[in-house]
Amino acid sequence: RPAAGGMMDLAYVCEWEKWPKSTHCPSVPLACAWSCRNLIAFTTDLRSDDQGAGLLPGPWTVHPSVEGLRCHLLPTGSRLLSADADGQIKCWSMADHLANSWESSVGSLVEGDPIVALSWLHNGVKLALHVEKSGASSFGEKFSRVKFSPSLTLFGGKPMEGWIAVTVSGLVTVSLLKPSGQVLTSTESLCRLRGRVALADIAFTGGGNIVVATADGSSASPVQFYKVCVSVVSEKCRIDTEILPSLFMRCTTDPNRKDKFPAITHLKFLARDMSEQVSLLCQTSSIVECWSLRKEGLPVNNIFQQISPVVGDKQPMILKWRILSATNDLDRVSAVALPKLPISLTNTDLKVASDTQFYPGLGKAEEPGAWHCTAPECLWTLALLQSVPRPRWPGAAPPLPAGTQVCLTWRWSSPTRQLSMLRISPSMGHTLDVNLALRHLLFLLEYCMVTGYDWWDILLHVQPSMVQSLVEKLHEEYTRQNAALQQVLSTRILAMKASLCRLSPCTVARVCDYHTKLFLIAISSTLKSLLRPHFLNTPDKSPGDRLTEICAKITDVDIDKVMINLKTEEFVLDMNTLQALQQLLQWVGDFVLYLLASLPNQGSPLRPGHSFLRDGTSLGVLRELMVVIRIWGLLKPSCLPVYTATSDTQDSMSLLFRLLTKLWICCRDEGPASEPDEALVDECCLLPSQLLIPSLDWLPVSDGLVSRLQPKQPLRLHFGKAPTLPGSATSLQLDGLIRAPGQPRIDHLRRLHLGAYPTEECKACARCGCVTMLKSPNRTTAVKQWEQRWIKNCLCGGLWRRVPLSYP
Repeated sequence: RPAAGGMMDLAYVCEWEKWPKSTHCPSVPLACAWSCRNLIAFTTDLRSDDQGAGLLPGPWTVHPSVEGLRCHLLPTGSRLLSADADGQIKCWSMADHLANSWESSVGSLVEGDPIVALSWLHNGVKLALHVEKSGASSFGEKFSRVKFSPSLTLFGGKPMEGWIAVTVSGLVTVSLLKPSGQVLTSTESLCRLRGRVALADIAFTGGGNIVVATADGSSASPVQFYKVCVSVVSEKCRIDTEILPSLFMRCTTDPNRKDKFPAITHLKFLARDMSEQVSLLCQTSSIVECWSLRKEGLPVNNIFQQISPVVGDKQPMILKWRILSATNDLDRVSAVALPKLPISLTNTDLKVASDTQFYPGLGKAEEPGAWHCTAPECLWTLALLQSVPRPRWPGAAPPLPAGTQVCLTWRWSSPTRQLSMLRISPSMGHTLDVNLALRHLLFLLEYCMVTGYDWWDILLHVQPSMVQSLVEKLHEEYTRQNAALQQVLSTRILAMKASLCRLSPCTVARVCDYHTKLFLIAISSTLKSLLRPHFLNTPDKSPGDRLTEICAKITDVDIDKVMINLKTEEFVLDMNTLQALQQLLQWVGDFVLYLLASLPNQGSPLRPGHSFLRDGTSLGVLRELMVVIRIWGLLKPSCLPVYTATSDTQDSMSLLFRLLTKLWICCRDEGPASEPDEALVDECCLLPSQLLIPSLDWLPVSDGLVSRLQPKQPLRLHFGKAPTLPGSATSLQLDGLIRAPGQPRIDHLRRLHLGAYPTEECKACARCGCVTMLKSPNRTTAVKQWEQRWIKNCLCGGLWRRVPLSYP
């Protein structure tokens, strides 16, 4: 049994700055939902503007427009369900894909019937996490796809979006969202004899069915379970229900204790896609029981075995609930949170957790101010947060009052106008060897890389001293995967490395390189996609592939000789398109010039661009783009990068291509890497006297909290108000590269200058701080193609949020 008492600590508290007494109403049940993108939705007990959606990295960017007493986020975080006491269900979606701007366009209504349970239909995606194989080389061994059917499918097997809700009178309502935008809604009774439903929860089976658990709140009554099947017949939604075995809580079967537990206050499945595991909680003193639904053989009387020998050969099976574990008496529990990692409760799980010290916990908030985290397999206490240390500021509210809602990973919202964020390691505070702690963090980062989940909450546990090791191990594990998987994860691992390197002053310069590499990959793929074969029936290879092949084969330093070997007719584009791409082409030219000018200073690893000087692949991509730009310059000279040269007769493109090719030859993949010769370094030393070296806007300014939370001192934040916090390690190390307040800003994706105080509405990435205009100023198809890549997510994969206009 693991030792109890592992400590958690408070990361930040976010609260409403103004709390008008006139709008305050008596405490009501709170709702709190969390998505894998670290987007949260929550309610408070204000009558107006009382609900919101925000980001864990920046909780002050709340959007107070979501109404309801229950909320449920789509796993991707792009949509939100809310339900109220009048039976009104609203489906909210991001306006313009902005995390702090939501709008409701569709919904459903069960008039006058309060909603007690609400869930999105399952999309059929389930990934198993194998902690015991964390040392395996293949991601396929660590994380395996589980065969799981969607609740409902469209033509071709595509999952159909929709939601299911249970009302207080025992009705189940299902709404389906058709691709056309039409909503199909149907409502049926869970069983013929309808009764009051005080508690309910919804889970899904691997066969595409839905299981609903209900209780009337009394511990003397059974907990009922129903199987719900959803289908579409003649363009109408159809619901079929079937009664499953029910159960009585074990604590109520003891005559000496049943009066001590009069009510069931919490009813939850252990996982959304695990309908055979359920946890129940009773008050007044609290006790938690975990039950499992299993198939068991039914003994057959000898008389029937003689009549039908076939029955005797194959014993009939029935479903039966069996108790797994139960806690001792606890103080009054006000909320329960379930683990977000995909867990499986088998007989070997406890041994695996003990061997690996990796515990997916079950959280319980107790009213006197304690926060328990227990192992769901056996309900042993893994960690305890008793009377959370009160932040040292005047008027701080006491932690964990009645009505608190908690959710893993770890936060609570309470009627004391606070949203609090706890952090605790996967070891639940147990002392670990450094290598084992790194393995846990690496395993979770790999899980996020494979699934696409946001990794901000994992960064909370990364210390600056761990960054270098984590980045190296992450890259090592990535290179072990097959080529196809590496290509799929290539941009995601760069974004993850950039997030990690922000945490340490020693690696902060690499953040610039990783962001630049992401931008270079995006530009390369976009520009190559514009190339078209001259004859439609010719290519076994695309023009972009032929460009890569020819540039890799021909090592000539003369750009015109390389260009002669290409079919220039494949590079012909409309003149307006070429002119619209000038800003992106200018960035490529400026970056090549900066890299070559920084070659004599290559001994300084803190200088941005250092890693590119030994990266043959990236230098090869830059060389290909220089050839493309040269060809396009013959068609439209005004689209060429503009250089400020000391000589009017100097061919700047040819000069830069010659030096870039010599540097590329030194470190390309085909041969052994060699140091640049002295002649090349001398020529690069002369570049500042021949061309004006541009100052590049290397790193977006991020207002994230991770690097500021390292001292483990809780921060005090306010909803709707960006914090004024001391600078992070990033800003301290790169003062010369980050723009100070009041200096001109730049659109990081369009490479347009916005001025010191932009007049156009902008959006910023919640992860890296990248800023771009909300509305496109371009009408050219090629530029729109570039901009469409960043409609939903930033270059690094982060969510967008609207940035308020600033004034001098």
